[in-house]
Amino acid sequence: MDPRGTPMTTASARRVLITGGAGFIGSRLSLALVARGHSVRVLDVLAPQIHGENPELSPLYRSIRGVVDFHRGSVCDESVVRAALDGIDCVVHLAAETGTGQSMYAIRHYADVNVGGTAVLLDVIANDALPVRKLVVASSRAVYGEGAYLCDVHARVFPAPRTAADMQAGDFEIHCPECRQVVLMMPTAEDAPLVPHSVYGVTKLTQEQLTLAVGRALGISAIALRYQNVYGPGQSLSNPYTGILSIFSTRIRNGRALNIFEDGTESRDFVYIDDVVDATVRSIELQRPLVVALNVGAGVAVPVAELAATLQSQLGVAVPVTVSGQFRVGDIRHNVADLQRVDRVLGYRPTVSFAEGLSRFVRWVQDEAVQPDRYEQSLEELRAKGLFK
Repeated sequence: MDPRGTPMTTASARRVLITGGAGFIGSRLSLALVARGHSVRVLDVLAPQIHGENPELSPLYRSIRGVVDFHRGSVCDESVVRAALDGIDCVVHLAAETGTGQSMYAIRHYADVNVGGTAVLLDVIANDALPVRKLVVASSRAVYGEGAYLCDVHARVFPAPRTAADMQAGDFEIHCPECRQVVLMMPTAEDAPLVPHSVYGVTKLTQEQLTLAVGRALGISAIALRYQNVYGPGQSLSNPYTGILSIFSTRIRNGRALNIFEDGTESRDFVYIDDVVDATVRSIELQRPLVVALNVGAGVAVPVAELAATLQSQLGVAVPVTVSGQFRVGDIRHNVADLQRVDRVLGYRPTVSFAEGLSRFVRWVQDEAVQPDRYEQSLEELRAKGLFK
């Protein structure tokens, strides 16, 4: 059975290394692969921002402990990486720092981990006599920047980043780069220009390009999965730097007001964790050799104000909501993935609607302890550096 419960022919068992395999996506992927008969090794540093100060107690880590061959260490440490790669024929590279806002001031750290760690991993694969025949790397929709929009006059266009001056004046819309009229969001396909607006996006694009270039040069399969906004049970409820659903649910459960940035109509493509795992498993088991980048999303844009209202309703808690007009430097206006290529290549189609996924997420949240809310602290860090207006 595949992760969606549909019968699926299992390929010959692989020996898979998942870097960052104790994280939100990695732990779920690990369990899915083990259930399908693959041998799984995990390399993870167990970062406190994800796993807390006592990572051995982390539910994500505990879910895979004793199930996979676990190696604790950094993907930036060559000796650790070399040991983790021993005997591996497929690598899924998830290890990375995530979060747009934090990346705009923790620049060296994001570059060291995301770019440097990927370079270490690929360097060992390229220079050691290893049986690795497939690379799958977690990329991001952040590589597109604003992505694709539709202009009445100029058809499909790819706008530049919004300016702080426009947004401070209350103009949050995207304008055609040719005629300046307001343009409409459209699904962004993989052939769109790659012009990330954040440090995080730049590092994810570099991870992707390094992996695809090395795969092509070595004659091995390399697949970059451009994940959209992944959510679901198991994501961190205490990390204030990433995951708007986690941030909002923690604030609601603490009885604190929600500050919705811009005008509240900005939107995101929220893709449920099971669908992400499904696409990743399909990439691992694909027999046809190829080097390609693929979008992985739900293909539906959900406005942030709508998300906030629905989340309060499902949690059964009402808190004050302010649509403040504030904004973070590096944020995009909208995003929604074009899924035609990933359907053709992998046969991937999302199966969990946002309504169903959010219900599953809320049921899980209500069984979890209420976490401390550190979101205001994270915004103060951004404000002090001129990155939150």
